[in-house]
Parts: sequence; C-alpha cells; structure tokens
Amino acid sequence: MDLSRLRGRLPGPVQAVLAAASVLALLLWWLLPSGGPSYPHRPISLATGVRDGVYETYGKLLKTDLRTALPGVRVDLVNTQGSVDNIERVVAGHADFTIAAADAVAAYDGPGKSRLRACARLYDDYMQLVVPRDSPVRSARDLRGLTVGIGQGASGVNLIARRLLAAAGLDIDTDIKAVPVGIDEAPGMLLGGRLDAFFWSGGLPTAAITAMATPVDRIKLVQLGDLVGRLHAMGPQMQYYRQAVMPADAYPKAQGGRPVSTIAVANLLVTTDQANAGLVQRLTRAVIDSRDAIGKEVHAAQLVDLRTAVFTDPLPLHTGAARYYRSVKP
Repeated sequence: MDLSRLRGRLPGPVQAVLAAASVLALLLWWLLPSGGPSYPHRPISLATGVRDGVYETYGKLLKTDLRTALPGVRVDLVNTQGSVDNIERVVAGHADFTIAAADAVAAYDGPGKSRLRACARLYDDYMQLVVPRDSPVRSARDLRGLTVGIGQGASGVNLIARRLLAAAGLDIDTDIKAVPVGIDEAPGMLLGGRLDAFFWSGGLPTAAITAMATPVDRIKLVQLGDLVGRLHAMGPQMQYYRQAVMPADAYPKAQGGRPVSTIAVANLLVTTDQANAGLVQRLTRAVIDSRDAIGKEVHAAQLVDLRTAVFTDPLPLHTGAARYYRSVKP
C-alpha cells in the first residue's frame, strides 16, 4: 500500500497530527541515548545526605543528567543524615542508590552486608574542623571541655569524628560536650556562639563553609594531620583514611592562604546486587560522562575519573558497572 497516497486522503487535522508525531519521534531519536542496554522504566531513589551538604548538591546535579541517560525513569532524591544512614536505607530497600564514604561502608556489619555493590568511586571527602577565628584551638586535642558539633548520629561525619577524638586521646562522652548536628545547622550555631567547634566531612569546597568564610574573616580551619598515625594504629578499618592536604585556595580567608593538613576518605556510589544490570550500566556511564558539567558546580566532582572509578574497595563492582567499564576499556 502506498502510505503517501493514503496520507493524502486523510483530513487535514489528522495529517497535521501525524506530521507532528513524526517530528517528535525523530527528535527523541536524536536526543535520547541509543544502543544501550535495556532497563526497567520505574521510579528510582537516590539517598543523598544532609541539606546543604555536598552529597545533596551532587545528587541534584546528577538527577538532571539522568533525565537524558535514563529516559522514562523518575529519579527521587532523599535527604538523609549521611553515609551510615544511606547504607542502611539501601540495604533495607528504602533507596535504590546512594553515596557513602568507604570507611562507613567498611564499618557496616548489619543484615544484607554481602549484597552491597559499588557503581563507582567518586571523589574524596576531607575532614574539616571549623572554629571561630579567635579560637585558641590548634588541634583536636585542644577541644577538651568545649562544645563540639560531631555530625548527626547516622552520618559519616559522626563516625570519623568519634575516631578522631579517640585518636586525640579524648573521651567523647566526658571530655567534650558533643552536639549531634550537621552542616545544615552547625555553621549558624558556631557563629551564634552555641558551638565552640564543629567537624565536617565533605568535598572541597563545601558551600556552607565558604559562606561562613566570606566576605568577613570569621572562621579558621584546624589541622588534623597529626592524628593520621594514631588513627592507623587503631586497627585495619582505619586503612580507608589517608593523609591529605586542603589546598590553600579551598577556603582562602579561613586558611590564611596556607594549606591545612587533614585526612581524606573516598566516596562510593553504592547499590545492591538486586539492582538491574542495564540500569546500573547506564547510570554508571552518566556518572562518568557528567563529571565536567557537575564539576562546574561541585568542584570535588572534577576528580571523578574513569581510571580510578573502578577502585571501589571495600565493595565489589556491580555487574552492570563492570560491563560499562569493560565497554570503554582502551
């Protein structure tokens, strides 16, 4: 049958609708990914972190890119307390994907631990100890007797802060007044005199700390590098911490133009072995491909790299992620 002749016999409005549909189909073919693996078209959730944190910002930007990488899939972002909370949510099936620090993943010993899988190593979190500009605190050891924000109870910040305080010889229950607040509340509490210091673990720079440091020179960053050796001596799970330096331009005013010694830990994009392989493959590709675009807003994301993304210790790669990395291997 000659379709062009048949189309010519149709009423004008019907012809217009068919023409519009053809244009739309061509446009979708041009814009949407093709040739990739199939995947279920159902909503997925990504557990991020506390409001105003780097996890949340990264998640919002990645969600935008996933609209193209996963057409037909609605991505819901879920605010959480942080890494520890995130892992528990994924294992319990309350989130499909999440971001979590490697030390928190290694420390998790609850139900479903063996089901955890990684999609990629992302960027490093840097431990940051923030105090007022005129504070006498020069190291974590000087926190004795002070009121200190240690992160929310199920956050990665809280996990690291407890370990750092122990390495500094301080008992969190008796030597300081520990306040379980995150980056959404701690800056205001510090500037308002309700905290003497707070710990934060995040990519550099974290917007909430940048806001505290500009335009007025109100805070400073305290070095934590002197605790690395003591941390490593505390056991094998401390291997995920490495000596690091916050560059002088991370928070120029708060650092007085000088680098600050600290510790860093890698972040992983985490799911479980129940996640669809095609979905994970496409999502992993989106994470790598979106590095430059996200990196303009989240500078830490510029460190997401195809060569290092596969190093996801302590988790094995998900099957779908492994397929992606094999597909782009030179």
